[in-house]
Amino acid sequence: KATDFFDEKGNNKLGPYLQEAFATNTPNKFQSDFKDAYFRLSLLDRALSGEIVKIFPLLNDENNKWISAVEYRSGQYQVADSLYANFIQNGVPYYLMSLRKGIATGDYAEAEKILDAFHKNQADHGSEVLPAKEKVKAEIIYNKLDIFNRLYKWYALVGVLMFFVLIFRIFKEREIWKIGTYFFKGIIIIFFLWHTGGLIMRWYISGHAPWSDAYESILYVSWATMAMGLSLGRKSDITIAATAFVSSMLLWIAHQSWVDPAIANLVPVLDSYWLMIHVAVIVGSYGPLTVGMILGIVALLLVILTNKRNKKRMEHNLKELTVINELALTVGLIMLTIGNFLGGQWANESWGRYWGWDPKETWALISIMVYAFVLHTRLVPGLRGRWTFNFLSIVAFGSIMMTYFGVNFYLVGLHSYASGAQVITPTFVWYLVLGIFVLGAISFWRYRINYSNK
Repeated sequence: KATDFFDEKGNNKLGPYLQEAFATNTPNKFQSDFKDAYFRLSLLDRALSGEIVKIFPLLNDENNKWISAVEYRSGQYQVADSLYANFIQNGVPYYLMSLRKGIATGDYAEAEKILDAFHKNQADHGSEVLPAKEKVKAEIIYNKLDIFNRLYKWYALVGVLMFFVLIFRIFKEREIWKIGTYFFKGIIIIFFLWHTGGLIMRWYISGHAPWSDAYESILYVSWATMAMGLSLGRKSDITIAATAFVSSMLLWIAHQSWVDPAIANLVPVLDSYWLMIHVAVIVGSYGPLTVGMILGIVALLLVILTNKRNKKRMEHNLKELTVINELALTVGLIMLTIGNFLGGQWANESWGRYWGWDPKETWALISIMVYAFVLHTRLVPGLRGRWTFNFLSIVAFGSIMMTYFGVNFYLVGLHSYASGAQVITPTFVWYLVLGIFVLGAISFWRYRINYSNK
């Protein structure tokens, strides 16, 4: 509770820690958490006081500014119309009083009249920035459906169930497993259509393409991953199951507390035709590259599960996954390269130069070089082989993670969110890296035993 932050005398318990946290330019994780708690508490206080309830348009303001009753009472703004000034001063308290009366009597007619007055006032004085009724209704439906928060659970459930069904099919083909595969595939397609509908709704509500901030870009990468999985899934059902699970993980990440899902207006530098195309292509490339990463993991797991009895079937699946993996990485590399050139066009329009060795630009180039190397290993005698290709497709994804997350939070540049604060790498990242190399070592040992001449 908010009251837990204060002692009996009303003093903020965080006070001593906040002084130290704000005194340093490079706060550690402990200090950053205190600052974050303070900002959240301040936001709650502003909300409860009504300071952020900006529902009153200023009369004849060239910037179409809206204010709250708290801001007006503080004397920051002057309103020449005395009737309107009185409405700003007393409208909200009177509405709350009418609500209490309605709760007691069951008659909300008076409260609804005041709501109508609020709306008429906004339509009369703030029509230039007031959203259309259709958009307001669409946003209410969008919030009630909570599409993406629900989807990550369903994607994960169906993806895991389908994966187990496919594993059972590898060991023993039965009609029930075949029917189950078609059933789960159909469910995932329905989820993908719902995913697409959610992005379209967000595009319509916001008025701009849904890949303009961290939350939207993760939604888009998840969508691109699932789209690529379904495209390649005509040849491999395992691809669909794997990408459904990865899409669920991406959507889960999008709904962590550090990602803001709010629909907001674009800043001028982002309101660009070239940016929309650039981000659509380059962020869309993360989809097939993510598919390549998860297919690499699945391929190595199949190598580990190979034995003398199932070797023939496993070898067929391994070959199939490797071919699809190569196709996914090829598509991803092409999109990544094209997206980088389109980014140069946007950079020239925004900053007057095509290339500036900004961290994001540099790491995008590094990612292109990394994936170009991976795709050309089949031409290098000492690096040929399905195990090598699939393992490298996993390791190479680290360059994408650095380009997408690392640059944003670790390095300072035009594309980043870093502000000089000391960023602590989450512990799970190191366990993840260790897990990848353990998987690689075990699968390499099994590969040498069963596929030494492949």
